[in-house]
Amino acid sequence: MSESTSLRDQFLISMPHLDDRHFSNTLTYICDHSEYGAMGIIINRPAGMLVHDLFAHIDLDYSKIAIDPMPVFRGGPIHQDRGFVLHRDDSSRWLSSHSITPEIRLTTSMDILEAIAVGEGPKDYLVALGYAGWSPGQLEQEICDNTWLSCPANSDIMFRLPAEERLQAAAASLGVNLQLMTAHAGHA
Repeated sequence: MSESTSLRDQFLISMPHLDDRHFSNTLTYICDHSEYGAMGIIINRPAGMLVHDLFAHIDLDYSKIAIDPMPVFRGGPIHQDRGFVLHRDDSSRWLSSHSITPEIRLTTSMDILEAIAVGEGPKDYLVALGYAGWSPGQLEQEICDNTWLSCPANSDIMFRLPAEERLQAAAASLGVNLQLMTAHAGHA
């Protein structure tokens, strides 16, 4: 797969007719896409807990700073017991971090959460539990089947907009209003 056909650093916008409990009404950021498959993080589905609740659950002391009430996200159905932090690159070096673009990184090591808890982490980040994964060719087939739209990712949508506005904002970047689209798939 060439770099030009990769969906890395793209948003996947679920089509209104997608009737899957894991992916209906989701916006997914694609972290990796190659001949081996694809991996992404759903960025608009809060998990029902806040980052400071997660810190309390894993015994991280966050009492020294004020943490804005930020949701933890359901990143996808795979490994929902594992944490993933999508963040802007702040030139810190984390133990387990993968560069997606020169601007965006995905970190899975505890050191980034420890830094966030004391106010020394990246300024722009989101925390997710689990991820979405596709086997080789699966995502391409789902796009052909009209399950997803894709568009270039936008870090302001990812980090600045409230979760409930992200899906429509990504669709609007393509000139699409999802509320005007039918929930029924069809082929002419």
